[in-house]
Amino acid sequence: MTPIVRAVRDNAPAVVNIQGQKPVIEPAAAGRAGVQREVNGMGTGVVIDPRGYILTNNHVVDAVRQINVTLEGGQVYIAQLVAHDLVTDLAVIRIRTPQPLPTINIGTSSDLMTGETVVALGNAYGYEHTVTCGIISALHRNVQVNETQQYLDLIQTDASINPGNSGGPLLNLDGKMVGLNVAVRAGAQGIGFAIPVDKAIEVATQLMSVERLESQWHGITPLLVEGPLGPVEVARVDRESPAEQGGLQKGDEIRQIGTLAIDRPLDIERALLGRRVGDRVPVVVQRNGEELTLDLVVTARPSRQREPQPVGDFQLATWDAFGLILEPEPAGTLRNRGVPLDGGMRVVAVRPGSSAATQGVVKGDILVQIHRWYTTSEEDVKFVLSKAESVARLGSVRFDIIRGNERFYGQLALVAPGDTTRR
Repeated sequence: MTPIVRAVRDNAPAVVNIQGQKPVIEPAAAGRAGVQREVNGMGTGVVIDPRGYILTNNHVVDAVRQINVTLEGGQVYIAQLVAHDLVTDLAVIRIRTPQPLPTINIGTSSDLMTGETVVALGNAYGYEHTVTCGIISALHRNVQVNETQQYLDLIQTDASINPGNSGGPLLNLDGKMVGLNVAVRAGAQGIGFAIPVDKAIEVATQLMSVERLESQWHGITPLLVEGPLGPVEVARVDRESPAEQGGLQKGDEIRQIGTLAIDRPLDIERALLGRRVGDRVPVVVQRNGEELTLDLVVTARPSRQREPQPVGDFQLATWDAFGLILEPEPAGTLRNRGVPLDGGMRVVAVRPGSSAATQGVVKGDILVQIHRWYTTSEEDVKFVLSKAESVARLGSVRFDIIRGNERFYGQLALVAPGDTTRR
């Protein structure tokens, strides 16, 4: 059995086909208004949790009236959209099946090399589980799709990635997923792209957080490290959080939560999903060479009254104009991530329904630019606020954020002072 055959055999059961109908508006003709009709959409997804959680591209499921998922054995289920992120074009959906599902073998994209053999698997043009093979042609490619969508730091491959392949796995010869395929160059010959798996799983961790999905709280901030799998190191423990009350400390290596081995930050969320408030969950950690078993009690997220609220003229102004509460982020923090900027503004809270929320901005993102102006300090943001009225007339302008070690951008509609209709 060749490595390619083995890689496909080991992962095909965790690859699903996604289909559904999307409404589109046909262009208006002379004397006739545009007509809405429905077209068939198709794509691929990978199972990342046995309970039916599936990672795919947001554009595969966006605006789909009913998301139909077909498993390798032909069973069809209707999926629910769990969460999505417009900036990275990633989404998590879920199907409910009688039995646990096989999951994709997740690797790392941190050690990829140009020329390395890779295998793409997906629903190309509706032909399920199509396998194509090629090499990594280049790394760190930036691809502009349209005025509002850009992919950063993609893997380029000559393995055929066609419409319908979006959301499928890019595998290495060890049978590990190293990327999530995205078809962005229709008609291109020998040019395909994939989102690096480390980035995709980092976003999936945010989309599947128990705080987001179940209004629960653990208070653990893991250290983000690219590379081989292993215990997850605790970078920070929130004060008065369940983690602190359970005895977790900064520097602990989390090895197991409940019965689930912890190999990456996503596993922390997976281990806590579906538990009830008040459940006591054993957490195995390594501390100073000693293995300890601690108890974490599942706790409801603090009420909105305790969540950050804008305080002072500056925060009130950014809350009104951007839908964000911002705090300065030291330049050293960004440089430690390999980002050569003199600081930024950390997002502390996002107003629901705001332009920023619609664009997928989340707590913890670092805002570094709006329109033509850097936002490395509070003074920089005050300057942008002074231009809010003229910028608002443009409709929307580009904004840039740092998330993890990556830079993303989108389109932000600023609200001019006194304009309450767009808040």
